[in-house]
Amino acid sequence: MAVGLSAANLANAWLNTMRGGGAGTNFTAPATLFVQLHTADPGASGTTSVSSTTTRQALTFAAASGGSMAITGTTQWTNWAGTNGEVVTHISVWSAASAGTFYFSAALTASKTVNTGDTLTLSTLTFALTPIAA
Repeated sequence: MAVGLSAANLANAWLNTMRGGGAGTNFTAPATLFVQLHTADPGASGTTSVSSTTTRQALTFAAASGGSMAITGTTQWTNWAGTNGEVVTHISVWSAASAGTFYFSAALTASKTVNTGDTLTLSTLTFALTPIAA
């Protein structure tokens, strides 16, 4: 799988809200979104190649505009205690700090080698739906 939206948990759920004719279903948004680190593509279920530092961190997004939204502030994993020299390449986004529902994944713009005691910072993340009609 290439990175992207979870078909079962997000894409189909959103599309089903638009079915019309009384056949639509409600999508319940999560109270908080959480990001998890990966050492390769997280796969269709978001569970492949989970980083040795498995703690998910909360994300806060600004209001959507123009079909996209971006995180506010930064998200950090401080004092890295995972595998020394681990290369983090991807993220997955979930509805809970553990277990929960997988929503989407993305590749990092640049991979990051993390060593014991390091801090890994996610400073930008934009989620966009395109194309948008003008």
